Amino acid sequence: MSYKSFDEINEKIKTGKAVVVTAEEIIDIVVEKGVKQTAKEVDVVTTATFGPMCSSGMFINFGHSDPPIKMSKVWLNDVPAYAGIAAVDAYIGATELSESKGMEYGGAHVIEDFIAGKNISLCAESYGTHCYPRKEISTYINKYNVNQAYMFNPRNAYQNYNAATNSSDRIMYTYMGTLLPRCNNVTYSTSGQLSPLLNDPFYRTIGIGTRVFIGGTQGYVAWEGTQHNPCQKRGDNGVPIGSAGTLALIGDAKQMDRRFIRAAIFQQYGVTLFVGVGIPIPILDEDMVEKTAVRNRDIFTNVLDYSVSSGPRPILKQVSYEELMSGSIELNGKKVPTAPLSSVRKAREIAGLLKEMIKRGEFFITEPVAFLPKTNVVNKLEVRENGNEKD
Repeated sequence: MSYKSFDEINEKIKTGKAVVVTAEEIIDIVVEKGVKQTAKEVDVVTTATFGPMCSSGMFINFGHSDPPIKMSKVWLNDVPAYAGIAAVDAYIGATELSESKGMEYGGAHVIEDFIAGKNISLCAESYGTHCYPRKEISTYINKYNVNQAYMFNPRNAYQNYNAATNSSDRIMYTYMGTLLPRCNNVTYSTSGQLSPLLNDPFYRTIGIGTRVFIGGTQGYVAWEGTQHNPCQKRGDNGVPIGSAGTLALIGDAKQMDRRFIRAAIFQQYGVTLFVGVGIPIPILDEDMVEKTAVRNRDIFTNVLDYSVSSGPRPILKQVSYEELMSGSIELNGKKVPTAPLSSVRKAREIAGLLKEMIKRGEFFITEPVAFLPKTNVVNKLEVRENGNEKD
């Protein structure tokens, strides 16, 4: 049964009458009042996550110099940026490494420094044209003197993801952190019951055009994220077990706050970017109450062995996030410490901020202009030899 529409909820936000709670708070409300009554009383549930999201980056338009240049190669603080677009546009990817500092500094650091208002060294080269005669330039830019700067992140807010361990005899340095030999630790990355897509597992309210909190400002869901995998195996509650849906997000980097965009270095792996994302979920009916009341003990993932580098990684165990967040799990007959890569504390801060923004009438919900795909195939990259291109 439907109780409210997007428009009706926005009208309540406008008049300061909307009842807004976080994805953690609604759990106890449902226990106390039941699903039906909660659906009538609560209007919006705020969700959030703050974790490493390598598939992130920023477009910048630098403006034209005099004489002008058609930039074909660009470096920002000595980190290469992609310039294969228009004359003074570039895209700096979060994981790109500095040519002089290597893993000590990368695209994520450039983005964080830019958001902090620092001056960024810009060097560019060109082959020169009649209309763009300059062949090189060296200057400084910052968020106050460029035209546009917006983050466009191809894959954020993974709906679920596997946990990682390592059964080999050597230490492994991975995007899931440092994995000790002989399965002596397990790492994972999620905000669990606070995570946006775990609270809307079938993408009923989160879709293309959804307004989101990203990096401290308001942005939007631009598209399905890369490697979007809605066909992942699901539990009885509809929550995927393992990597599933993803979101491509966009937001104005000039308005962002570095409290919610932070560069990080994974030892002997590389640079990544921690991104803070919050998404409000409108409580349209009882079904959305049931979905947003999901608890860590109801969300499961697989512990994969990252020492296997070819073919599917073996699943060593299936565990709930309640177990992972307890600090240890039992694996192969022994107690193994677990550690998160993401920050639940920071996710709680974002969910709380978003809740207050909505209650003050500063953030309205948006109905998707199109839904995320409900079916999709995630392809592997096949290695094909010359003469066998069509197989």
